[in-house]
Amino acid sequence: MLFITNRVLEQGLTPLPTEGTEFRLARSVNFVLANNQAEQSFYCCRRSGPFDYIEIGSTNLFDEIKALKADQLLFYIHGYSMLPEQVFEHAERLQRLLDRLQASNQVGLLKNPKIVVIPLIWPCDNDFGKVKDYFDDQKAADASGTAYMRFLQKFLSWRESNSTLDNPCLKRVNILSYSMGNRVLRSALQLSAKYYPQNSLGLLFRNVFMPAADVINESLNPDQAGGMIPAMSRNVVVYYAADDLALRASKIANVDGPVASRRLGHTGPENMNKVPRNVYAIDCDDFNNIYDDPLGHSYFLDDPRTGEPGLLLRHAWACLCTGRVPITPSFMPGRSDPNSRTEILNEQNLLNT
Repeated sequence: MLFITNRVLEQGLTPLPTEGTEFRLARSVNFVLANNQAEQSFYCCRRSGPFDYIEIGSTNLFDEIKALKADQLLFYIHGYSMLPEQVFEHAERLQRLLDRLQASNQVGLLKNPKIVVIPLIWPCDNDFGKVKDYFDDQKAADASGTAYMRFLQKFLSWRESNSTLDNPCLKRVNILSYSMGNRVLRSALQLSAKYYPQNSLGLLFRNVFMPAADVINESLNPDQAGGMIPAMSRNVVVYYAADDLALRASKIANVDGPVASRRLGHTGPENMNKVPRNVYAIDCDDFNNIYDDPLGHSYFLDDPRTGEPGLLLRHAWACLCTGRVPITPSFMPGRSDPNSRTEILNEQNLLNT
């Protein structure tokens, strides 16, 4: 599995190339798990097995991405308090579930793409205690924006130079940023717009999926820190649940003056009229606690009752296949607005989209 990280490596920074030679990096690396400093450098790597990692460098990574037998990429940004092997476990589950959807074409769509998952691993804390980890990880997530801004700009430069070739890389790019991982995404795109304004208007991402997003619920407004997420995406899909107990606790922990800050993954966007038209709000309240009892926070992978891809992932799969966000047709009972960008996600509504 390919991955990108800005965690501290035991082997130190990437060695500089020798002058006058083509630099094709490959070195074994290990994470320093006790160090949650957010590196400004990023490392492009491959995982061959548990605790078996090789840094291959960005040139090799982009070459391998181009050679992948896949139609689309899905960059996965994990949530808080997750160490690398836990992230890989989630990424592998996500890959297996997407492969299963691709093989079975469960949503009955004509297009049936092959998706490859590439995790972005930012430095969560290895300390004892979830509360301390939460605040440490917030700082690390925000600080990680610099590294992933640099990665995105390097990717954009490679894609631009690659576009002049006879066989350019045409894979579509998507992001799934879970929980606190949305702070990483928000920071990276905000910094990209600040330092590379010429690249900030391109639709880099086909779909950005934001399940259980642990950022304020006004984040996607154009005047807010996350305003560049819709600007650089075709579709932004917010999955939220009012009874997500983890985000209820997060709301209390994130007090802005006299007011507790409501979270995007708890309520959806504060006001749908203030966010761009490519932002969709999907209410997952009907199943989040069934998938993740009792917190109702981790509901974006499989249905634990069957082991099959869950409702959220099947909805996201339809977005990946079509480039459009499925919403129950306007003739369905209770639907009055044919231009609605909101949905209550359940088995019946998914079948009727």
